[in-house]
Amino acid sequence: MVPALASCLMPFVRLVDAETAHRLAVAALARGLIGRTRRPPDPRLACRVMGFAFANPLGLAAGFDKQAEAIRPLFGLGFGFVEVGGVTLRPQPGNPRPRVFRLAEDRAVINRYGFNSDGWATVRARIERVRAGGALPGPLWLNVGVNKDSTDPNADFAALLADAATLLDVLVVNVSSPNTPGLRDLQAGGRLGTLLDTAQAALPATGSRARLMVKVAPDLDDDALAAIIETSIARGVDGLVIGNTTLARAPTLRSRHARETGGLSGRPLFAPSTALLAKAARLARGRLVLVGVGGVASGRDAYAKLRAGAALVQLYTALSYEGPALVGRILDELSAALAADGFATVAEAVGADLRDPA
Repeated sequence: MVPALASCLMPFVRLVDAETAHRLAVAALARGLIGRTRRPPDPRLACRVMGFAFANPLGLAAGFDKQAEAIRPLFGLGFGFVEVGGVTLRPQPGNPRPRVFRLAEDRAVINRYGFNSDGWATVRARIERVRAGGALPGPLWLNVGVNKDSTDPNADFAALLADAATLLDVLVVNVSSPNTPGLRDLQAGGRLGTLLDTAQAALPATGSRARLMVKVAPDLDDDALAAIIETSIARGVDGLVIGNTTLARAPTLRSRHARETGGLSGRPLFAPSTALLAKAARLARGRLVLVGVGGVASGRDAYAKLRAGAALVQLYTALSYEGPALVGRILDELSAALAADGFATVAEAVGADLRDPA
């Protein structure tokens, strides 16, 4: 099944509940029922970030392939990189169902999965099988969370990161999910510094070139954002993923599910997450790689993230509404936007709005 055909079936997929639809999509990909894109790569979109080559700057955000079941097929849709997880050190079921809600009128989703994870040992075995099958088309990222019942989150993060570093290109420390009690407290300057010290101490012994990033919340105030940036730079972190789902609920939301508990993603997150991204870019001044995620549903959205300071861009929620053909459309639109503004490469567009706000 080619991506365009799969997208045609999206109205039927939405007849089942959101979590079941998610599982069906992952299963279809894993079984090869959604074919590879035949879109030729555009050299204009190629970039090099953190020492890795990317065919394009568009990646799949964490949360879709939580258990690393469909890595190679996801690259086949055209993504330049794929982030699997979040994974926790030990298996855990997550929160009770229902825990995912479509806000169709708002092109959004609220989830309170709570890091449902098969556990690192199972996910590791799947990644090892993928790696044994040959080189991947782009960098493979892993989003790392913490078990709800963890008594020592720092030690759990360190153990998982140390074991994962030889298999992954980029490791993303998730301290911003709103669905694990106390997790966002780890974003505070002192606690984040201690966590990152522990994480960095675990990594060198592996001999890996894995890069370390931190995923932050989109709800940070200016002081908290500045503290995270300076702490991350001081601890040798490579970059920030901005940002996770939000606890905020704009009064303009129309869906009957708008007041469900959990993290909101999708279109309503685009403006605030992009504004936070631009603030981070001004504060970081090129000292961190920034990844823009939140509300990306078109090439123009991806382009706006790049111009705001992101070197790479991710999406997830829009895929659940538009289907797999969305990836190719975004890449085509992004290429056209770069050409229209006279940029020969993606790198030239990164931070353009910060250099020339007009």
